Amino acid sequence: MDRYSLSTDAWDLHRRADRDRARHNEKVREILKKNLGDVVASQDIITADKSKVLKVPIRGLELPHIRFDPNDKERVGQGQGGTKPGDVIAKAPKKSDQPGTGKEAGQAPGVDFYEAEITIDELAQMVFEDLHLPNLEDKGVQNIPSDVMDFNSIAKRGLAGNLDRKRTILEAMRRNAREGNAGKLKIREEDKRFKTWEMVEEPQRNAVIFAMRDVSGSMGEFEAYICRSFYFWMLRFLRTKYTNCEIVFITCHTEAKEVDENAFFSLGDSGGTRMSSAYSLAIDIINKRYNPREWNIYPFLFSDGYNWGDQECVELVRRMLGFVNLIGYGEIGSDGWQSSFGFAPLGQAYEDAFEKDDRMVLVKINDKNDVWPALKRFFSSGSVTVPS
Repeated sequence: MDRYSLSTDAWDLHRRADRDRARHNEKVREILKKNLGDVVASQDIITADKSKVLKVPIRGLELPHIRFDPNDKERVGQGQGGTKPGDVIAKAPKKSDQPGTGKEAGQAPGVDFYEAEITIDELAQMVFEDLHLPNLEDKGVQNIPSDVMDFNSIAKRGLAGNLDRKRTILEAMRRNAREGNAGKLKIREEDKRFKTWEMVEEPQRNAVIFAMRDVSGSMGEFEAYICRSFYFWMLRFLRTKYTNCEIVFITCHTEAKEVDENAFFSLGDSGGTRMSSAYSLAIDIINKRYNPREWNIYPFLFSDGYNWGDQECVELVRRMLGFVNLIGYGEIGSDGWQSSFGFAPLGQAYEDAFEKDDRMVLVKINDKNDVWPALKRFFSSGSVTVPS
């Protein structure tokens, strides 16, 4: 008995730190999900390495507790009694007592911000949780290796943690019986059996995404940043959830050309604007490489809406709607049209022509916080309110 001691502590006392940590992480996750609009469009995230740990500033992470006003000398910590439901126990502070947010000096203390650490992959998991390719059909289904492992095989060698005890005992019993020792159970190295795995293949439908970007001279620094931000997350989403998805990159000013991914994100802006050439090139590529009977097709175009030949674009889009699953048009608000929150001429032409067609999805982005709602609008079956 000298080697043992008795304790009256609750058995779960030593696990409270783990529970508190888990609760803290869940609160961080909830706050991040509520503020994905700010987080998704952050410049640091778009340029970050995949394995980089990001520090995201958040506020309101304190656990609930009672606060006492050190300047109020008339009241003490406990209640005075005599209250009933409906009584006012406190009033909101005056506007002058609120923490300052502008350029004027304030007297109230500021709000504490905390930095939560999160990896790109963890953030992507939150972003992509409810996203999917809409209107996906059974076209050109292929078996693609997934990340799921199925322990469906047995081997004589393997990791100790994968030892199949039942099969090992059965092998030892058979061997002992063959050797005339049926009443004994002596396990040798040759009796051991280990579970091994195979990569599971899952059927996945063929899909091709046309990422088209306006690179004309009217696309300023803000417009180019929004384009890169949206397509950055779109590519991560597609490559995470759809292994068999192909992506075609097209840049366009007065002429359109197919480029690689690096050129698509790094190309500067110059020249005039004729977005119809982007649609024409996409149709030509579809005819040559992507039979609509075997491929789910999704063309996306981002522009500032200043374009020569709006009606020509309308006719090409109407033609494409005959064989694509969905067409997305994202318009980035500029100084001339942002104040009204309405679409520029190209977007207006699409609104008038395809108002009743659910496969033509239009979004207007006036601020970097609109990138996340735009992603949900394009890759969600439910209705999502997006500035328009």
